Formats: sequence, structure tokens, C-alpha cells
Amino acid sequence: MPNSIPHTSSRAGQKPPALSGKHRRFIARLTLLIGGGMFIDGFILGSIGIVMPAITADLHLSLAWQGLIGASALVGIFVGGPLGGWLADRVGRKPMFTIDLAIFLVGSVAQFFVNEPWQLFVVRILMGIAIGADYSIGWPLLAEFAPARLRGKLLALLELAWYVGYLVSYALGWMLTESNAAGWHVILGLSTIPSVIVFLMRLGTPESPRWLMSRGRREEAKALAAEHMGREEQLDLHAQGTATVGSQGFGRLFSADYIKTTMFVSIFWVCNVTPYFAIGAFAPVVLQKLGLKEGLTGGLVLNSVAVLGTLIAVVLIERVGRRKLGVPPFFISALALMCVALFSHASSTLILVCFFTFSFFNAISTTLCGVYPGEVFPTEIRGIGVGFATAFSRIGAAAGTFLLPLIIGSYGVGTAMMIAAGISLFGGLVSYVMAPETRGKLLSEASAPASKMSSLATPGELKSAR
Repeated sequence: MPNSIPHTSSRAGQKPPALSGKHRRFIARLTLLIGGGMFIDGFILGSIGIVMPAITADLHLSLAWQGLIGASALVGIFVGGPLGGWLADRVGRKPMFTIDLAIFLVGSVAQFFVNEPWQLFVVRILMGIAIGADYSIGWPLLAEFAPARLRGKLLALLELAWYVGYLVSYALGWMLTESNAAGWHVILGLSTIPSVIVFLMRLGTPESPRWLMSRGRREEAKALAAEHMGREEQLDLHAQGTATVGSQGFGRLFSADYIKTTMFVSIFWVCNVTPYFAIGAFAPVVLQKLGLKEGLTGGLVLNSVAVLGTLIAVVLIERVGRRKLGVPPFFISALALMCVALFSHASSTLILVCFFTFSFFNAISTTLCGVYPGEVFPTEIRGIGVGFATAFSRIGAAAGTFLLPLIIGSYGVGTAMMIAAGISLFGGLVSYVMAPETRGKLLSEASAPASKMSSLATPGELKSAR
């Protein structure tokens, strides 16, 4: 049986059957549970730039320690992404879905008690490992349940949850810092609250039918699919084969079938997040260096603009497709950052307009970082594929966070912004050449290697798969 099935919208213009109320409620709940993990990820990263001055004064941090602590969660995600993805592909999505939140909860509580730089560094690495694992578990899980016509929007909503978490954390940190109402221990430890809520809500989440099918557990897969998936996705599942020996693991990511997919997703992600983290994590410092005294306020507005950009992407993704949302914003972001670099001594109004432009369009393309990885890898390597791309992206994010204060201190803001512009430009060029269009495709078709696209199942074969 071919492992790819054509999108049904091409079949005499027929619309896919609507989901039942039960299926809609399940998909909504699953999206909320996975989005909760993304919210927490944004939450732990959003406040670190706000409290860095207080941590520096309290723990007497050097520039190197500032960079290490700022990048620590990103370093953890670098480890947790591949590790969590490998485990999710091996032992299943369900057990890992709660274990990673339990680990993160322990780290959140531990932040209340750290009193040495190395302790904070280690705790936030642990939290980053858990969050990296959540990427490579949650995104595949939602992609494997979601209807084709809604999959992009649902996966994009996860990215929106990340930005909302980042914004909420940044706003709380800003308010508590400005009012002197709480110290940095409390501001960082606030992540305990959403962690407890999401952990309890995730208990009882079902296993992915597609993962069960890939492991040869066909009857379990069909029973869960009948309960939680729409008819189109059930038929697509029934046509899915069992994973063969050698079809799992890192090696297949670099096979002839998937090496281009792996390269594209990794480069696309790293070129989106490196400039964002470099600027976002130290927005107050950057803005103050540019002569804007209200750096904290400006950083808050920048992140609010990013949330708006993500929301626009959620609305448009199933209307205009992935490529139109993913490629042009790279070039616009590069132009905006170049203007900051070249006119850093110009009026504060121009600088803010450029930063707002960057935040808005960078958020639009970054939303696709939560969509492409879950779509373009097959079930047997979907977890490790997402995990590898996550890890690769965090090389850039961690490097940007660590190096930005050093570059600003040595060469100035203009040089730092020009480097960020170059990264955005490179991402746009690569995406223009390599970005696929997966809008409306069934998951097996979206994840099929190009060499096998000619062997797609016919409508008759689709029906016989039941």
C-alpha cells in the first residue's frame, strides 16, 4: 500500500466531511494541553531579560555569566529536543507527554531557592531539557490527530501560545520590577503556577493512533482513531504501514529521502529565532543603548507586536498557504534590522518603527516553525525530526543570547543589528528555494519524500484501506 494519499479537495471538488462535536472538543482540548506547554516555554524565557540586572547585582555576575544564564534554558532545549523526540518515537507520545512537565515543575520550584550563578544555570538547563522534549512530543501528537484542513492553524496556535507566554511573563516581570513588589526569585518562580495546571490537565491524554500503527498495534490504533479522529484522517491512518527496521532514528533524517527536509526545517528555524532571541532577551539593554530610556516599556511593546504578528499568521495560514507566510517576512525583517544598524543615531521614532516592523514580520514567519516540523517528517521519525530541528535552532538562539551583550560591548549595537539582518536575509534565500507547500494535504502526503510522490494512492485505494 502506498504511504501517501492525495488531498481530498482535489476529488471532484468535494469538501471533507465535518468533524463531529465530540471530535472538535477533543481536538480543542488537545490543542489547549499542548499549547499550555508552549505557553510555559515562552513564560520561562520572557522574564529573564527583565530580571537580569537584578540577578547581576545580587549574584555579582560577569558578562560571561550573564550570557550563560540568559542562554541556559536554550542550551537545555538543545539537549531535550532530540532526547525527547527519540523517546517519543521509541516508547510513545503518551508517557513522555506528562513526564516532561513533571521535570519542568521541579525546575520551576527550584528557582525559588538558588543563590549561586551555577545553581541558576543548572536549574534552567534542566527546565530547558523538559521544554525541548515538549516540542518534540507535543507538535507530533497534535499533527497526528489534527484534520488536514485545520492542521496548520492548530499548529500555528501553539506558536501563538508561546508568544503569549513570553508576553505575559515579560509584562509580569516588568510590573513587579517597576513596582519593586517582588524579587527575581519570585519572578522566575512564577512559572510554577502554569506548570502545575498543565501537568494536571495532561493526565489521561490518549496515545497517538499513528504512532501505534507505526509500531504494528493496528487494532489499538483503529479503536483510538474511531474515537478521536475524523473520517478522512482515519482512512489516511488505515493506509499507513508499520515501521520497518532501520526506518527510525537519526540516520533516516540524513537519508536521501529526508536530508533536504531536515536541512530546510533546521535552517528555517534557526534563521527565525536567532535574531529574535538576540534582540528579545535583551530588548531593554538594546533599546537603552540606542538612546531610548524607557527600555523596559519598549521591550513590552515589541513583544506585544510579535503576538499580533502571530495572530495574523494563525488567521491566514490556511487561506494563503505556508510559503507566502514563511518566505517574504524574512526579507522584510532583514531590511528593518539593516535600517536600525545604519541609522542607529537617528530619531528614536525611526528606530522603534524598525523594531516594530521586525517583531511583527519575524513573528509571522516564526509561526511556521511550529507548523513545518510536525508536517514534513513521517510518523516513525516525526519526534526525532522535530527534536533535531529544535536542537539546531537553539544553537543559533543560544549563541545570539550569549553573544549579543559581548558584541554590543565590543563593537556596538549597529554591528550586532547588521549581523542579525544577515541571518534573516540568509533564511529568506534558503526558504525561497526549499520551502514546501503543505496546505490542505493529508499528513501522509505532506510527509512523503519527493521521490515517492508519484506513487500516491488513488481514491479507490483510499476506500479499500478501510
